[in-house]
Amino acid sequence: MTSATARSDRRISPVFLGIAAVTAVSGWAVWTDFAEQPGFATFLFVTAAWVVSLCLHEYAHARTALHSGDISIGAKGYLTLNPFAYTHALLSIVLPVLFVIMGGIGLPGGAVFIERGRIRGRWRHSLISAAGPLTNVLFALVCTAPFWLDALDGVPVAFRYALGFLALLQVTAAILNSVPVPGLDGYGVIEPWLSHSLRRTVEPFAPFGLIAVFGLLWVPEVNAAFFDAIDAILRSLGVSEFETYCGLDAYRFWQTPNPVCAVNG
Repeated sequence: MTSATARSDRRISPVFLGIAAVTAVSGWAVWTDFAEQPGFATFLFVTAAWVVSLCLHEYAHARTALHSGDISIGAKGYLTLNPFAYTHALLSIVLPVLFVIMGGIGLPGGAVFIERGRIRGRWRHSLISAAGPLTNVLFALVCTAPFWLDALDGVPVAFRYALGFLALLQVTAAILNSVPVPGLDGYGVIEPWLSHSLRRTVEPFAPFGLIAVFGLLWVPEVNAAFFDAIDAILRSLGVSEFETYCGLDAYRFWQTPNPVCAVNG
């Protein structure tokens, strides 16, 4: 591989730069209340920022794999942050966005194909899997920084609501993806430490792991416990349930806005 080819493999994709630009412009529109339809600006800002976080999630997996020994990562386009370079763009981008629109929950995306045979050492395999959820955690900390730093003076209410909802998406994605179920990153963290026979036994269930997790969330008791945990984490970061709710309410611009959010804004 020539140095020019190596550089092109790692050059940031114009697609990603475009998504980042939409995030910046729509975020500015929410902040300044410039848009005639602030709900639509909130929708664009949160959706674009969510896609940016999905790209960074996959990039973290790829970059960690590269430094762990999988030198094939660059040629696959995973280091360009281009969402269309992923193994399955539908699962990585489209479905997570649809779940945000329909349910207000951060669906873990995926995937990048890593040649695990090139990587030596169980700790490296675990770190590659952990890199994605850790990126969501970092993104959540950035989104909630004005809250836990008590730096909300001057932050417009609409933007605060949008940040609160975006933080909820990051926290839910981090937790769901950390569940030790085959097919999710949480299982990838512990898989290198399991016996070969156990890994072979659970391997066929990997494609259905995420479906099983979301099936459990339909159980009322599990759903309540899950979102109670999410709310507790966000409260510890200074974000109230009211703020995340109003962020979701503003995001769904196609619905009649709840006057409670407007009154308290």
